Amino acid sequence: MLTHCIRNVLSMHSCMLKTSQCRKALALQHIRGRCSTSPIKDTDQVRTLLQLCVERYYISAGQANAELFQRGMSCSYGPLGMELRRNVLEQWWHSVTRSRAQVFGVNTLSSCKDRETDAQRQLKIVECEQIKQILEQKEVSNEQLIQKVKLFLQMSPFLRTDLLQGAMEQFVPSLELINRKLPFGLAETGLCFQPSDGSGCPAEVTQTSLVWFCSPRTSSQWLDHWTRQRLKWWRKFALSPSDFSSSDVSEEELIETASRGVKIIYNFPWGQETLEMLWSRGDTELLQMHKGARSKLQCRDGRRSVPHVVSITGNMDRGLMAFLSNSLQQLKREDGKQRLKQRKVLKLHPVLTPVKVALDIGRGATMELRQVCEGLLQELMEEKISVWPGYLETVSTSMEQLQSKYDEMGVLFTVVISENTLESGLLQVRSRDTTIKETMHISEIKNFLSRYIAAAANI
Repeated sequence: MLTHCIRNVLSMHSCMLKTSQCRKALALQHIRGRCSTSPIKDTDQVRTLLQLCVERYYISAGQANAELFQRGMSCSYGPLGMELRRNVLEQWWHSVTRSRAQVFGVNTLSSCKDRETDAQRQLKIVECEQIKQILEQKEVSNEQLIQKVKLFLQMSPFLRTDLLQGAMEQFVPSLELINRKLPFGLAETGLCFQPSDGSGCPAEVTQTSLVWFCSPRTSSQWLDHWTRQRLKWWRKFALSPSDFSSSDVSEEELIETASRGVKIIYNFPWGQETLEMLWSRGDTELLQMHKGARSKLQCRDGRRSVPHVVSITGNMDRGLMAFLSNSLQQLKREDGKQRLKQRKVLKLHPVLTPVKVALDIGRGATMELRQVCEGLLQELMEEKISVWPGYLETVSTSMEQLQSKYDEMGVLFTVVISENTLESGLLQVRSRDTTIKETMHISEIKNFLSRYIAAAANI
């Protein structure tokens, strides 16, 4: 009986949220993608990519973890995956905050008890121990128990499902900073929770958000502007730029407050998935957030008006999957004995790839060669060039096996320190993308790598 009562309470609470959730369901599907509702086709390419991501330290092992990653959800990343994620977020941040003069970063709370907007009523944080204590109260009637549980649920903090609300809360405090002059934007990155739709527990997503405030008469042009900018950004880091595209949202798919919408899409082996959503949202949500107080929302843009909102929301966990999928090449080659072998390479963009250079030792006095490697490693790290210390490896491995390993890790260059380096200062540098080996003086390697990465970033 007690369990039945609690179920009734939870059902009542769910019913109160049902209307709001239905309105938002279609929009959330755009961000989460079709993977949440349909199984992914099990192709050789997908299996190869996931296996490589586990073996080469991009994601942690485990079927459940691989499935999260494949669905575009935040998962347990390995050292290289975490570095790739950091690089992608850093490039996203630079692309939005440096592309326009008036874009500022904010950091809002992931949960809050005071928010009353519909979008924040989808998920709440509930302490199991507190629920247990309420249920164990034997002296109260069923009606009192229901009231206690309802009150507890009402007092529990909301869990954010997007970053939009936080930016709109920050709108009024930001007005004095920009002297009430439009346009301007607020950028943020963070973890958000996506409802499970009955398929299991809610999952985390690494989300990016730019909320752009502009005059009503220019909102459509700004949506077009940001669509071009975002598509250009995704394609900049792609090995096959044509796999990234954009498409308008049909009228049937528009969320309630939006007049227009655009999707940035990636063509995965199993089909197209949405990476970013852009919406022209008007001023409705801003007025609702601030209780319709037009006077404190008005800005100067030639006339006094409440700004319209253009929102750009991205799923960077799916973005990582897109960049990894796009960069994987499986090439056939012949070895020295005329045997056909397959070479797997992660040709990640030089700016994104987690490891720029691997340091290894060839023939010669091992102790002295390692000392040279240590000095070169410190020099490169001071230049903020990420290094893989292959010279510390204790297991004997052929140079061919090492090169295959580094290609699968996405390492840009392999540098081999040998006895020749001790005698003349010359070392061997192998390129991941061309497999060409060059001889270079040790004093030149730092400048060579710095120039190479800087040039790739400016393309």
